Amino acid sequence: MPDELGRWAAKRAPELLARAEAEAVEELKRALVEATLRNRAEARRDPGKPRVTEPTPPRGHGLWCYCVTRSGEPPPERTPGVHEAGPVERIEHAPLAVLVSRVPLAEFGEEALRGNLNDLDWLERVARSHELVLERTLEQTTIVPLRLCTIFEDEGGVRRMLDEQRSQLLAALELLSGRQEWGIKLLADRDSLERAARGRRTEADADTDEAAQPSAGGAYMLRRRMERQVREEADRLAVGVAEDVHARLQDWASDAVLNPPQNRDLSGHEGEMLLNGAYLVETPKVARLRELVGELQERHRELGVTLQLTGPWPPYNFVPHDPISERAAPA
Repeated sequence: MPDELGRWAAKRAPELLARAEAEAVEELKRALVEATLRNRAEARRDPGKPRVTEPTPPRGHGLWCYCVTRSGEPPPERTPGVHEAGPVERIEHAPLAVLVSRVPLAEFGEEALRGNLNDLDWLERVARSHELVLERTLEQTTIVPLRLCTIFEDEGGVRRMLDEQRSQLLAALELLSGRQEWGIKLLADRDSLERAARGRRTEADADTDEAAQPSAGGAYMLRRRMERQVREEADRLAVGVAEDVHARLQDWASDAVLNPPQNRDLSGHEGEMLLNGAYLVETPKVARLRELVGELQERHRELGVTLQLTGPWPPYNFVPHDPISERAAPA
């Protein structure tokens, strides 16, 4: 298992860590908003009493949730969860089920999570374990992935979520059945774009510049103007190639989503990320997807851009982002 996990991490970790950071930021935002609202409510109830907070570590365990499947689907064998407190198991609530594992609230309760989500090593370890469960399950069946830190206090909370979200989850499982999520990133080297932009200057522009024969001061201003025009043309080329690539892939895929560019320090990519797209593709068409990416790469080779195809990924981009849930609270 360690060797296998190491190979998986080397391939997936940069992409995964960039996604995990985005999820952690959203989780921290949610926690801060809830804490602010809670403090305001307490102040309104008793404005004259000084508030003394003496947090105590919560006891007991919560249920970390990985994904929703149809009932009857077994959990992946010999796959560790996010914590050694418990193996991955299935909670059935026909016609749906949730894969979960037990986690100690002393580490995964609300207060502890606020600190842990700022710990990059902790976040990376937990994100890798979470993603590995999803990928192993995805190899066996269709899933609706749940985001990091979807935690319930008990099985009753899990079943209530399934009751509340039953129609949406069943619709998502139907949509995703027989389809895979693939990621496409379009990366550009700025120097290459600007070289291409200079090469597209028309002869008329060149003739005009030569005929003008400006003074020394005018020559300086002319160079500045030309540099600005090159940058603007490079920007237009970047937008154009991104729009062309996305349009071709969007027309061909079952669905598509454009995401913000990833943090370069976390994802490890080089160059400027012009496109960060997710595409839902019918499984039999995946081979053709690879060919299409190769064709688009060749089509835009003169601009010095690179297309990166990654996947298949758990289909986060094509399901409701945040099913109604109860967050774990100190017991």
